[in-house]
Amino acid sequence: MAAAFRACRPHLVGIVVFSGLLNLLFLAPSIYMMQVYDRVVPTGGLLTLLFITLAVAFALATLALLDGVRARLLVRAGLRLDRVLAGPLLDKLMAHAAPGAPIQGMREFDILRQTLSGPAALGFLDAPWTPIYLIVAFMLHPALGLLTIVGGAALVVLAVLNERSIKAGSQAAARASGAAYAAQEAAAQNADIVRALGMTGALRERQLADRRTGLGLAGRAQFTGGAFAAGTKFLRLFLQSAALGLGAWLAVERQISAGAIIAASILMSRALQPVEQVVGSWSAVIQARGALQTLAELFAAGDRETPRTQLPAPKGALRFDKVFQRAPGVEAPVLKGVSFALAPGEVLGVVGPSGAGKTTLARLAAGAVAPDAGAVRLDGASLADWDPDRLGRHVGYLPQDSALIAGSVRDNISRFAIWRGEEPSAIDAAAVSAGQAAGAHEMILRLPNGYDTLLAYGGRGLSAGQAQRVALARALYGAPALLVLDEPNSCLDTEGEMALAKAIADARTRGASILIIAHRPGVLAIADRLLVLRDGVVERVGPRAEVLTAMAGAARPAANFNVVELKGPQ
Repeated sequence: MAAAFRACRPHLVGIVVFSGLLNLLFLAPSIYMMQVYDRVVPTGGLLTLLFITLAVAFALATLALLDGVRARLLVRAGLRLDRVLAGPLLDKLMAHAAPGAPIQGMREFDILRQTLSGPAALGFLDAPWTPIYLIVAFMLHPALGLLTIVGGAALVVLAVLNERSIKAGSQAAARASGAAYAAQEAAAQNADIVRALGMTGALRERQLADRRTGLGLAGRAQFTGGAFAAGTKFLRLFLQSAALGLGAWLAVERQISAGAIIAASILMSRALQPVEQVVGSWSAVIQARGALQTLAELFAAGDRETPRTQLPAPKGALRFDKVFQRAPGVEAPVLKGVSFALAPGEVLGVVGPSGAGKTTLARLAAGAVAPDAGAVRLDGASLADWDPDRLGRHVGYLPQDSALIAGSVRDNISRFAIWRGEEPSAIDAAAVSAGQAAGAHEMILRLPNGYDTLLAYGGRGLSAGQAQRVALARALYGAPALLVLDEPNSCLDTEGEMALAKAIADARTRGASILIIAHRPGVLAIADRLLVLRDGVVERVGPRAEVLTAMAGAARPAANFNVVELKGPQ
């Protein structure tokens, strides 16, 4: 984050310089009024009036131009911050590098970026130049300078009280709003399930209750902040009038000129305006400060990414060395010292009852998560030694839920390679080849736009079986050396299972190592060995026939491998 803000330094330097020039030019109206009342009115010098009017018009035009440039620099600083920081932030959020990483991270980043280029930032930029107006006020008369100091101190006190009164409420409102938005997005993504199960009314009421909670907290904070903002505006306007009254009294006493009366009022207004601006935007300032703290904690968690030595393309030898893994928020490990090896050109089937840790094992093998203890190695190198993107090109992973992403079928199969800058024609050829390898090519061609058919979030637009076959093609894209298939036939029909078996056989023939998690036994007919996982421990591993025989002899068949005869009413 520090590097990102340093990248914005040229813009920030320009903003500070222009702020100084702006605040100097803001003295022009005060000087103009003094000249009008002290020189033009007493002498009737119309030519003098003409020239000082032209001078103040030029000063104000320059002021407006500089103000516009400063506003553009603020926007460009926000854009530069986004270019530098958005990528690493997305990497952190998608990789879950920090425990409890907020799913609203990008929204909080946008809050921070918009605040840094909004009215609050302008108030903070102008506030350091307030001493200029104080000096000029003291030059007019010490009493005017003291009044300005007292008024500024009163506004600062109001700002501090404002922060203390709305800080907790604003933070609670931000958290409640974030939770409400997340719930609304989840409900929208599962709208058909919600409708089918008759949950529409219940979830509508729940979302409205969440919104009422968030808006209630935000409303109370805004009511409090609005009261302080109104008090601040009253105080500034009163002080401006007080400056007029004090100036008039000093003019009557012949201690200042008549022109200084108006000048004192203008100076008072300009000196206190930044404070009023900051107080009026204090709610946004608190939100931005909370967002900055959240982002700082996110980036502080975990090790910094360091350049990794580029390893040669793996052959697919996978090894688990005493791997332990816990589920998030659970102390007891899901996997307990799991060790096994998988050679290139070999198919290993993993079976076991539900909750044995099979899916966790698959995620570890694919490099989706890192082990809490032990090591997962590919060709002898720990997966942690690989750059994740480079490792992913050598791994084909088919999760349980397909996990397709909004985009075209081609983009999903090619793992969105177009965004890595790869040649489109090469991507097309590799995507079609993967579709053919998965036995899904004809099925894809029957879609409305073939490989260019657009899918919604989660692969909506395809049936569960179609989505699983597209996900299998994605796993086979680029002929990876390691295939990890988690229940790859759970949604397939007979045709799909035949295509899956052929795809696995072809991958084995070309030398890929294949790890299959399965409950349905059909796909395991091609397995060379079976590994039985129970309660996170490897209970048995060996040739498929031997393991099945041992399981049957022990009268402890793997989960879902027994056949249950269902009888109707007699």
